[in-house]
Formats: sequence, structure tokens, C-alpha cells
Amino acid sequence: MKKILVTGGTGFIGSHTTVELQQKGYEVIILDNLSNSQEDVIDNITKITGVRPTFGKIDVADRTQLFDFLAKHQGIESIIHFAASKAVGESVKEPLKYYRNNVNGVINILEAMKEFGISNLVFSSSCTVYGQPEVLPVTEQSPIQPALSPYGNTKQINEEIIRDFIKVNPELHAICLRYFNPVGAHPSSLIGELPLGVPANLIPFITQTAAGIRECLSIFGNDYDTPDGTCIRDYIDIVDLANAHIAAINRMEQGKQKTGVEFFNIGTGNGLSVLELVKTFEEATGQKLNYKIVGRREGDIEKVWADTSVANNELGWKAVVPISQTMLNAWNWQKKISNIK
Repeated sequence: MKKILVTGGTGFIGSHTTVELQQKGYEVIILDNLSNSQEDVIDNITKITGVRPTFGKIDVADRTQLFDFLAKHQGIESIIHFAASKAVGESVKEPLKYYRNNVNGVINILEAMKEFGISNLVFSSSCTVYGQPEVLPVTEQSPIQPALSPYGNTKQINEEIIRDFIKVNPELHAICLRYFNPVGAHPSSLIGELPLGVPANLIPFITQTAAGIRECLSIFGNDYDTPDGTCIRDYIDIVDLANAHIAAINRMEQGKQKTGVEFFNIGTGNGLSVLELVKTFEEATGQKLNYKIVGRREGDIEKVWADTSVANNELGWKAVVPISQTMLNAWNWQKKISNIK
């Protein structure tokens, strides 16, 4: 069994990726400081897969903690690096927190790869690196725009750091996956998106409103240059996204990379507006949502969706879960954690 380190592995994307890795025979070691997740996620991963991943409560932005842990866990071949602060709005208010956590984390991971002979890195990047694109859909050759938030800027900076480091360490390999908008939950309803405190993403606001936890869903702006005036995003099912990481690991393990660092857009290739997503949720679940239009939110991009042809062709990966099923999975997860029959 090949050993793989998943940082931020109790988080939303990390937990789903851990499940898919274990189901394909990898031995997974999770590191997480539990700043935005809970340790009992490990129990639910174990229920799904029948295998309990190794877990270390480690802050990867703390170099000493990371290196002490890795010194005791030799033989890791690859790292998938999720651990980072991720809320756009919070990053605007607390920029130094984001630079400290997100940039230090990547530097420490790269140094650890060199120190402990770990060959492959999949970096959790973001479509935020494209800013507000002038041409849609976005390809991997689309210009990198000035970031609209410190969060987005950390993704750009980290891609540059990884590129510079791999250039002078050609024995190492990296793939940066530029996610669009991950949504949904595992079909088992055992793991899903469980933000601590106020959610940073749209879907928990939708499901919590449907569950009566929140009185009303606020939609930020209806005066954008889109068909219904609300922002457009490319919403990708969380299990589809998780499987893109395995495709990236396979590519590096099989020596199929064309350059030391590669970049792939990970989305569905379809843009949906906020109001379209609300309607899809209502139709898929039978739940009517109470929502209101409020002012625009600082840092939000008007519209963005992916051209995924490079990922489809080079990684042999494609998003396959319909958005209606994704919304139903998210609602089933919310019902389970809220004890709704």
C-alpha cells in the first residue's frame, strides 16, 4: 500500500478525498489542526471505508510540529495539501492570518518533501487565480489576474512558490488543481460540509436555511452583468473533485507529466447563477427557500466557469454527478446532522 499524506484531511474536501484514496488502496495519513473541522470526521471516514486513517493533530504552518511528525512516519510517497484558511470575506478583514497560515504552510510542505524524500505534491489551488476573467470559459492559459482577496492572492503566491521550488528540485513533481466551487456531501450522508461557526460557502447557507437553522438566505447582489443579475459559478460535486486528486497522483506516479509542475482546471464546464442553484435545490429536495437580495459582497467575482478539456484529456478525469443529485446529497447530509426526518 502506498502511503499518502493528506493535510487538512478532516475538512470538507480532505475528508472526501481520504475516502476515495482509501477505497483505491492507499494508506492515508491525515494532518489537521482542527481549526475548521472536527476529529470525529475520522470515525465517519472509517465507517465508510472500513479503514481508520492515521491522524495527527498538527498545524502544518508550524515547521517544528510538521517535521517532528514526519520524522516518525517514514515512507510517504505523495502529499495532497489542503490545509489552509479559506474564507474570502474573512481574508479581506484579516489578511495577515491568511498570508501566515497559507504561505507558511506551503513553504513547510515543500521543505518537508526535500527533507523526507517525498516525491509528489498535489496542491489545492483555486479558480480565484483567474480573478474576473475577460474571456469565458476559463482555460489554463487564461491570464492570472490581480487577486480580488488575500485568500485568492495566497493561491497565486503558492503556485509561484511551488513552480520556483520544483524548477530547482527536478526530482520532485507537483500538480496544482484549480478548483471551481466544490459542493455537496458523500452519498452515505456520513461526511459533508460542516463549517464551524458562520459558513464561508453558499451551500451550507442554503441547507441551513431549509433546515430552519437560519431564518433567511441572503443573496449578495442581483445587479451583476448576468442573465438574472446574480453571480455565476461552476459548482462541482465533492466526490468528483476528490477523484481528480487521485487522477493527479496517478499521473505523477506513472511518470506522465509533461513538465515538473502542471495546472488543471477542475470543474464541470457549466456555469450556474445563485438563483439557478437555489431553484435546483428546491426542485431536487422539495424544500422552499426563504431568501432575500442584499447588497454586493466585497471580493466576489461576477462570473466564472471552467473549460475542463485539458483535465478531461490529460488526467482522464471528468465530472459526472448531476447538480440535482449533488443538492440532494447536501440536503440529506444537513438532515442527518440536524436530526430532521
